[in-house]
Amino acid sequence: MEEYLLHILVLGAAGMIGRKLVERLVRDGRLGDAAIDKMTLQDVVAPHVPDSVGVPVTTVAGDFAVPGFAEKLVAERPDVIFHLAAIVSGEAELDFDKGYRINLDGTRMLLDAIRAVGDGYKPRVVFTSSIAVFGAPFPDAITDEFFHTPLLSYGTQKAIGELLLADYSRRGFLDGIGIRLPTICIRPGAPNKAASGFFSNILREPLAGHEAVLPVSEDVRHWHASPRSAVGFLIHAGTMDLAAVGPRRNLTMPGLSATVGEQIAALRRVAGDKVVARIRREPDPFIIGIVDGWPRNFAATRARELGFTTVEKTFDDIIRIHIEDELRGNFVG
Repeated sequence: MEEYLLHILVLGAAGMIGRKLVERLVRDGRLGDAAIDKMTLQDVVAPHVPDSVGVPVTTVAGDFAVPGFAEKLVAERPDVIFHLAAIVSGEAELDFDKGYRINLDGTRMLLDAIRAVGDGYKPRVVFTSSIAVFGAPFPDAITDEFFHTPLLSYGTQKAIGELLLADYSRRGFLDGIGIRLPTICIRPGAPNKAASGFFSNILREPLAGHEAVLPVSEDVRHWHASPRSAVGFLIHAGTMDLAAVGPRRNLTMPGLSATVGEQIAALRRVAGDKVVARIRREPDPFIIGIVDGWPRNFAATRARELGFTTVEKTFDDIIRIHIEDELRGNFVG
């Protein structure tokens, strides 16, 4: 029997999760039971192509929210589309127009470009949403029945994207699934404009020998997952049987609920007091105001029942994963 071959399109491929997803796809050479025949990588800057790529890779640098751009991306009818392109939370809150243009208008343009292809074209679309679609007040653990009440522009944009994805799937234009990612920790690389960036900064920078600023109190609790888990969520979403998901196409991913104090305690256990001493407390009213409306804990029952899992069991594991993956087993003690 001839093997089915996949063309995969990754939007936002130059971002942290996009790069790690591409590296995983290149390493595996397949997605689920199908071999990867071609990859198209898009971002506002030319995405990096990993070494030892065994399939043709096309990189596209450009703004996918520019009219006509999305049509070019889907013209070759990619089988699976990973939509990771977004303006992050802090930037979306500071620049209202840019947030809505990229996070909402760009997503709508992509879905309409897919619909316009017609002729039976119905790709799998994996949309990265966010737990920012939920807003306070919260129960102790947010269940799958909790309603959307986003308190930020970013969360509003992602919530609308979820509704569009579900409706376009219902109408048969595409086969979509939205995954609400926890805050990914520890994010490698330089700090970005995400309001949640400090969750990673207070761990990554001290491990690298640098000072980090903690802008909130240590009793702030939040929902986290490692980059390894995030890639695993995307792979599973790209391969699972969506008949089991039904019409509710958006799922909250599993994670770990931890306070900032518990993060710091884990850092102390893994790396020691000298590393922890590099954290400097400096309250930031803007960040505090945003974080106050964020969710803290989830049940994530549907996602777990549908096979989504994390690779980490404790916050110590999250720190060790960063040391293994990004610091090659070493840190500055």
